[in-house]
Amino acid sequence: MKASRGRWKTRLRNDWQIYVLLLPGVIYFIVFHYIPLYGIQIAFRDYKAALGIMESPWVGWSNFITFFQSYYCGRLIINTLLLNVYSLLWSFPIPIILALLLNRIRQEKFKKFTQTVIYVPHFISTVVMAGMLYIFLSPSTGMINQIITFLGGESIYFMAEAGWFRTVYIASGIWQSAGWNTILYIAALTSVDQEIYEAATLDGASVMQKIRHIDLPSILPIAVMMLILNCGSIMGGDTQKALLLQTGSNTNTSDIIGVYVYNVGLGQAKYSYTAAIGLFQNLIGFVMIITVNTLAKKLGSVSMF
Repeated sequence: MKASRGRWKTRLRNDWQIYVLLLPGVIYFIVFHYIPLYGIQIAFRDYKAALGIMESPWVGWSNFITFFQSYYCGRLIINTLLLNVYSLLWSFPIPIILALLLNRIRQEKFKKFTQTVIYVPHFISTVVMAGMLYIFLSPSTGMINQIITFLGGESIYFMAEAGWFRTVYIASGIWQSAGWNTILYIAALTSVDQEIYEAATLDGASVMQKIRHIDLPSILPIAVMMLILNCGSIMGGDTQKALLLQTGSNTNTSDIIGVYVYNVGLGQAKYSYTAAIGLFQNLIGFVMIITVNTLAKKLGSVSMF
């Protein structure tokens, strides 16, 4: 015990500048992430703002039971899972592919221009992006439908048909975030020693062989960590985007848990009920992170913890 205290004091004395730099981040997480955990008990109470958290009556699992027995529970869970699983399947590989392609570009000016073009959509707000989708996908004046009708097809009301909601949601998400998500992978690729590529060239390696044996192993740790984090939001989703793209005709697929929580929590002031739903989502996300991390550790040497 004394030895460990001595080592701690030595480290603190030698590296105190690093701990000072860490202090703001630690304070931030304590204040905004750990102290608010006190409010989790709202999910187990019939919260009344006038009474406060501690004085509101305790109802135990009642809020959870009400949600699981509700008419919309099955649809909400299925819609949320399908939307996030499809988003993960389609959205996750695209930044990796883009990063590998960008790493192959040798003309610096063209490479920077391409990076700028694919980064720009990230800075478009969700509200503006939703407005652009309504304009581009308009059945009468939209650019997409004009192309469809020009080619001999029939105009499609993308925003009103439930079957098109997930496609529009996922495709717009890829367009908006894929370029920005390449930054981590490009950073990993640029850190690879160029002598390795030169040695591979001398050995007669093709471009695909360099990608397979040099590029992919260098970005594998980051890809695994990003996959684990993305699996943690499998019951989440972009509530703001889903709410903006929701219409009266596509609710069968656009009605996800986040939208339901927004409408019921703020619209009907059912704070305890929606807090229980949010806690359920977070628990599923936590279990997914632990599960995927364990699988990654067993299948390979890369994991978050």
